[in-house]
Amino acid sequence: MKKYAVVVFLAIVCLNLTVCFAQSRRVPPYSESSDKPNKRDSKPAESPTPAPIIEEPTILNNEPPPIEDKDVIRVDTDLVTIPIKVSDRNGRFVGGLTKENFRVIEDETEQEIAYFSNEEQPFTVALVLDMSYSSTFKITEIQNAAMAFIAQLRPLDKVMVVSFDEQIHLLCNPTTDRKALQMAIKGTKIASGTSLYDAVDLVINNAFKKVSGRKAIVLFTDGVDTTSYHAFAVNNLSDALELDALVYPIQYDTYSDVQAIKSKPVVVAPPTNNPYPVPTTSTRNPLPFPLPLPTGRATPNSQGTSTEDYRKAVEYLSDLADRTGGRVYKASTTANLALAFSRIAAELRQFYSLGYYPKEESKAGSKRKIKVRVNGQGMVVRARDFYIVGKKDKRMRNENF
Repeated sequence: MKKYAVVVFLAIVCLNLTVCFAQSRRVPPYSESSDKPNKRDSKPAESPTPAPIIEEPTILNNEPPPIEDKDVIRVDTDLVTIPIKVSDRNGRFVGGLTKENFRVIEDETEQEIAYFSNEEQPFTVALVLDMSYSSTFKITEIQNAAMAFIAQLRPLDKVMVVSFDEQIHLLCNPTTDRKALQMAIKGTKIASGTSLYDAVDLVINNAFKKVSGRKAIVLFTDGVDTTSYHAFAVNNLSDALELDALVYPIQYDTYSDVQAIKSKPVVVAPPTNNPYPVPTTSTRNPLPFPLPLPTGRATPNSQGTSTEDYRKAVEYLSDLADRTGGRVYKASTTANLALAFSRIAAELRQFYSLGYYPKEESKAGSKRKIKVRVNGQGMVVRARDFYIVGKKDKRMRNENF
């Protein structure tokens, strides 16, 4: 009997040991709602950390992924780019040239060409339209000629539309969408004031700072400024020496029109929902207190109407073109207005662009002479003769239009 009891006791002990061993091997399931840690080990095993979710940058237009900052080679010297036109002795454009056909010399030191684009590369064109009071008689011609100009550009050429009166209006950002550009041009309106210098300043120091590649400004104006607040002619001409874009002014003559109406009042029509009409010489003010007329150049005055003002306008536009490698076109009739736009569109297809990093560092504001040579006989080169070294920390005068 005792022997039997011993056997039963040993069996029970073995069974208990087996159960305890099995329980020690089983890991209790993890519960997010349980706040009691597993005390089985003195140092619990850490749960595997899930891999961080990294949002890959979207790559548009098959562009390469962004370069890490550690991979960037920083160059302190600015790239100098030069638009160049090459023609034969008869004035015909010479195409098909390569980088090896050109030599660039800065202050008697030959430079290594680091950038080259041929005549097939697209342009970004800023179409800047004067919509001031002096343009009143030519609004339809301006719009039609501008739309015809856009139609003559190549499909990949981008255009931005800017108009100005006393204010500057960015009507369309650079785009190849011809319908959007036509709508922008059709939306231009005549208003008072002429902030020509401010408009040019904003295109050079704001809009074009964000644009790379080949650039040109087509400036349609009479050249007379009356209401600029931030810039002067000297600012524009100084900035033009640092500009890597061509400037093509199309100057139309408004002198005779302005003189003819110089002494006549011009009434600015109020909104149709205004119950109080603006008083004129033939209407009596219905209010018991004086009603101020709209601000701005609502009536012609002596500012911007003299012979000297128009002489300065011609000089300003000529200097602006000369300093950038462009040229001035005169437009006195609808026919030669359309012809001017047509010739500019054709000429934009006939430019090369070269770029180099100057071998010698120059101080900001210093003048550097440039000579461009082409291999081959009988070729004529048209390019800027010098440039002014810009300040690297130069700020945009205005961030918004």
